[in-house]
Amino acid sequence: MASKKKKKQAKKAEKAALNSSIKKGSLQKAKTSRPPSYLFSIFGILLFTCLVFSSSIKNEYVNWDDDKNFYENEQITTITQSNFWENTREIFSGHVIGNYNPLTIFTFALEQRFVDKENRPTARHLNNLLLHLVCVWFVFWIGMKLGLGLYGSSFLAFLFAIHPMRVESVAWVTERKDVLFGAFYFAALYYYIKGCKRGMSLGTHLLVFTLFVLSLFSKVQAVLLPVSMVLVDYYLSKDNKITLKSLLSKAPYFIASLLMGLKNIQTLAEQGSVSEQAYSGLSRIFIGSYSLAIYYVKALIPYRLSPLYPYPPSLDWTFYASIVTFAITAGLLLWAYLQKKKVLFFGLGFFIANVFLLLQILGAGQGFLADRFTYVPYFGLFFIMAWYFHHYIKDQPNLKTPLLAAATVLALGYSYITYNQNKIWKNSGTLWTHVLKYYNKSTLPWGNRANYYRDNGLTSQALSDYGEVIRLAPEKPEAYNSRARLFFNTQSKDSLLMALENYNLAIERKPGDVEYRVNRGATYARLGDGQSAINELNEAEKLDPTFANIYLNRSVINNQNGNSRAALADIDKYLAIKKNFPDMWYEKARIHNGIGEGQQGMAAITNALKLNSRKGIYYFERAKSNFMLQNFDAAKQDIKTSQSLGHRGDPKVVNQILGN
Repeated sequence: MASKKKKKQAKKAEKAALNSSIKKGSLQKAKTSRPPSYLFSIFGILLFTCLVFSSSIKNEYVNWDDDKNFYENEQITTITQSNFWENTREIFSGHVIGNYNPLTIFTFALEQRFVDKENRPTARHLNNLLLHLVCVWFVFWIGMKLGLGLYGSSFLAFLFAIHPMRVESVAWVTERKDVLFGAFYFAALYYYIKGCKRGMSLGTHLLVFTLFVLSLFSKVQAVLLPVSMVLVDYYLSKDNKITLKSLLSKAPYFIASLLMGLKNIQTLAEQGSVSEQAYSGLSRIFIGSYSLAIYYVKALIPYRLSPLYPYPPSLDWTFYASIVTFAITAGLLLWAYLQKKKVLFFGLGFFIANVFLLLQILGAGQGFLADRFTYVPYFGLFFIMAWYFHHYIKDQPNLKTPLLAAATVLALGYSYITYNQNKIWKNSGTLWTHVLKYYNKSTLPWGNRANYYRDNGLTSQALSDYGEVIRLAPEKPEAYNSRARLFFNTQSKDSLLMALENYNLAIERKPGDVEYRVNRGATYARLGDGQSAINELNEAEKLDPTFANIYLNRSVINNQNGNSRAALADIDKYLAIKKNFPDMWYEKARIHNGIGEGQQGMAAITNALKLNSRKGIYYFERAKSNFMLQNFDAAKQDIKTSQSLGHRGDPKVVNQILGN
């Protein structure tokens, strides 16, 4: 009887243990899953961010590096199915205006290849916004992993998402590199934190390093990720110390950062961006400290936001006084580390580590400040704010309502500024008009707005702005060259003479500029002075034989003069430099056909059609080649294809081919 009772008790104990185990498993599962409130919060933040940045999606391109990065970048504009991988190789082996960020440029190539021209601007702006949302997503979950809780993580993500200093990185297509490198950067950081908390597997190591490499190929600023990872180790450690083990474990990351850093120094030096600076020596230190002070202030009060902050003509007392910013920052970091104030040390350390190389102490650029430079670094300052927000809500419930109310007001205020700041980037006119509100002594905004007016047919406004540039810097040649182009674009002889006069002024100031020489040669040609045009282009070839437009212009003049062989020689020189231009292959085919060389004409027009198979005039020219080669059926089919694409062609040629 006692034995049966014991068995019964044992079964009950076994059942209770099983139930307990099931409950613990369910509890553990609940802890590791993402509660609906978290998902509701992050998706709400993402939706609100979309609304705030919706004013950027319909913006146009701007004439500030957008041209060099994609809409005039030949690696992008000439990309087709046939040369896709060749252009891709060139993208990853070259650089754009000194910046080696090939993955960013490659995304522009993908948009060029797969999005039609009409929808491409919208697609590019939308993709910038989507990448920003990816960054916001990972920032939220990083906050959760680092113990900020729902309120703290939401506040962190909100600040990162809609702060007005984000606008430049999202609304400017060229700054795709910010949101792209940021997406990989924060993804790598998230999975690294996740691995640290659960145990780093080989798969996690490979994932984090792969994301890091993708971030490096998006923007060089990613070289600071290993420093951020060391700061994460510090934050998660029990004794809050930076250890040698932590540093050594990041060796592969530091090596990759060093290699990418050296690559970018090389490309910047090739471009001349490192050496050509407004200030040098100790002045750069004060420029750096002043920039740091401004970034601190704008993290809280985003005032006087401008796409461009040009160097001042001289440094006033505020620059010299700002040196205390370095001392205060260093003192705070040392105090926080010694006192184990891990939130302050982590957040401030993250900010300083990621912004330091952007303080223009070793300057490279047209301005000494840039809103975009804070895109990743501000995470550190926002983290400190979010931690205290979370701390006071958690530990002092009576402050919850006023803190949430204050956060709501702050979010609405930032959102309003951000929404309107996006509109500044609508086009080049609105962009440079806004810059001129604050910096009307700088030639760059006047000149770029003048170019925008010129290209949009607003002649009087363009002339007025060019006049301002020349008034501010009469010794610089660029404005004369740009103003000459305005006059060149008209048919009037008087305007062409004005263009010639301005090209003369530009060349007086910079005699060795090949572009100015070519432009003057083209002007002579338009004025009917063919010999002067040829002489000018020959001189340009001596200055720089790799400047392709020399041969474009000279081939036209030689062809007009009936010198077909010289024209073909120039076309061949052009195509040796720029082989992916179908119109030049067409011109080559047309001249060959014109002198009865159907075989050579066929070879040239075949190349043109490989690059652009939707141009009717190319099929018309191939019809002529086929006819000369006695491929009569093929010639007739080419005529029909040409006509189906809207090109009618010379009726005599059409009748000759179709009537054969």
